[in-house]
Amino acid sequence: MIERKTLPKVLLFLAAFVFFSANTIYMLEADTAYLRQAFNKTCHFDFDHVEKGPYLNLKSAMLVNYDNGEVLYANNVDQVRPVASLTKLVTAMVILDKNIDMNQTEKITREDARRSSRSRLRVGYELTRYDLLHAMLMNSDNRAARALARVASGSSARFAVEMNRKIKKLGLRNTVFFEPSGLDSRNVSTAHEIAKILHYAHDYDLIREITSKKTYYVKVQNRKNVRLQMANTNLLIHSRYKVLSGKTGYIRAADYCLTSLVSNKAGERLTLVVLGAPGDRLRFREARKLIDWGFARIL
Repeated sequence: MIERKTLPKVLLFLAAFVFFSANTIYMLEADTAYLRQAFNKTCHFDFDHVEKGPYLNLKSAMLVNYDNGEVLYANNVDQVRPVASLTKLVTAMVILDKNIDMNQTEKITREDARRSSRSRLRVGYELTRYDLLHAMLMNSDNRAARALARVASGSSARFAVEMNRKIKKLGLRNTVFFEPSGLDSRNVSTAHEIAKILHYAHDYDLIREITSKKTYYVKVQNRKNVRLQMANTNLLIHSRYKVLSGKTGYIRAADYCLTSLVSNKAGERLTLVVLGAPGDRLRFREARKLIDWGFARIL
């Protein structure tokens, strides 16, 4: 028999147990709902109708009918390779996931400039985050990538942790990142997973908007009348096809890389991935060859 004086304590304990149990169930249900939502967003490709396709001078390539997920061409699509600045698509997604104020300005630091001498963003230049995102995605600027990663997570190393968390949620098992720019050859993926990354990135309005532009001018906020033109490094932008989104990449370990979502005049869409082409212009020639072949198959 419970003594009267201890009854309030027992009731308090039971009340606390019910409260925390209810909240635990709620949190589990919320987490399950989130995971269910992430699972439903996972894209899968149909490899049942892959054809031989044209000969291409590269290490790995893939062509997908964007509208139905049917893979038209596949060459070493699960071979893990360095992906250079294709990394920046994931960098952009993680930054935009954080909903940071893109109108705020950031200054390029010496740490941002390390091992990126080809950048036009000098140490001390101050730009809006919106303009930095343009520099990163259009001109593949590594300093811009580091500055945005620093804003989002405090350092490139901590940002890489969030990048890997992102790709894990997307179900990508052969992709890993060590930093946000793509300069590190340990940033690797496959043509198969890069195609998925582009599909996910295309769902972001700002990534879609920026990577489909031909040119854009960024304004250096702390230098009077200094504006820098950013030209899209994806030369498919000048082809007869419309570029809907995409990204280029190059480091010596990766050779020349490209991924693009393009459409023809009929509105049909193809997702392209080209990895390990031995020349800059060659990757675009091989890309156009594959795109021409692909659209001929779905007409």
